[in-house]
Amino acid sequence: MESQPKFRPNPELKLMDQVREVLRYHHYAYRTEQTYCQWILRYIRFHGGNTHPRDLSFRDVERFLSDLAVRCEVSASAQRQALNALVFLYRKVLDLPLEGKIQPARSKKQPNLPTVLGTDEIKLFFRQIEGTHALMAKILYGSGLRLMECVRLRIKDVDFDRKRIRVLGKGDKWRTTIIAQPIMPELRAHIEKVKALHERDLAEGFGEVYIPAALARKFKNAAMETGWQYVFPGKKRSLDPRSGQERRHHVLESGLQKAVKKAAQKAQIDKRVTCNTLRHSFATTMLENGITIRMLQDIMGHADVKTTELYTHVMDKDISRLTSPLDGLEL
Repeated sequence: MESQPKFRPNPELKLMDQVREVLRYHHYAYRTEQTYCQWILRYIRFHGGNTHPRDLSFRDVERFLSDLAVRCEVSASAQRQALNALVFLYRKVLDLPLEGKIQPARSKKQPNLPTVLGTDEIKLFFRQIEGTHALMAKILYGSGLRLMECVRLRIKDVDFDRKRIRVLGKGDKWRTTIIAQPIMPELRAHIEKVKALHERDLAEGFGEVYIPAALARKFKNAAMETGWQYVFPGKKRSLDPRSGQERRHHVLESGLQKAVKKAAQKAQIDKRVTCNTLRHSFATTMLENGITIRMLQDIMGHADVKTTELYTHVMDKDISRLTSPLDGLEL
């Protein structure tokens, strides 16, 4: 079976426009496009700004990545992200796969334990947040979603009958988690309002939402269907930065981030509270309630169980309920 010819960017375009063209051809997420472009520009500027990447070698990539670790002190994940961007540049855009093994100085991975909130702190927190942001925060804490998983949630992925949410997580992998019973009436009412908003958009000649290109080709009308609409849409329609189409996108994640921070401050919680703190608190509480590590791993969408096991170090261990092997023995 013959392989398909490799996509070649338009040679008449400037380098960064070529990068964007190839990223969009391969249907990379817009956020990934922005991140890769930032790292590539940073790499070019590191080498003076006038040298084309095709005239640089894997040693130059190695020097740049080492500088990120040693001088800039970026995290291990940021350094890995920069490497991925440069590998993409050389392999997919310039068609010059990097020769040699890249061995930069490595950023130290900080083994930080997750910050979690206790039951009393959670009660104080939710007294200080309201509206749609409160509902979103309840989903983070009640279902264990990541921030962007909540923001990008679609109506079709909420199953009230089975009390489940289907989540498209990292690596485009699907998983299923629970819906907390107390928020179901509120979430139902919210979705009904979103459906009414979608009907108004349709009546005004709009109503199309972003869906992945492959799905758009396969299901021609899916982008107009109610099920594909975001559970948390923006208040106003906006222009898609790629296609220029006017659509109703999901809300910006920064709004929820600010609301969570403000609520924690008003509740006088001294810990650093973020959206991820609510997800961590969900995981820890589930462990304390008896869920197995493996089941929690599936619900959280962790690729490695070691990530899930971190929560065992911060969960509340009531040793007063434990019995010693000697208990009950007559010696």
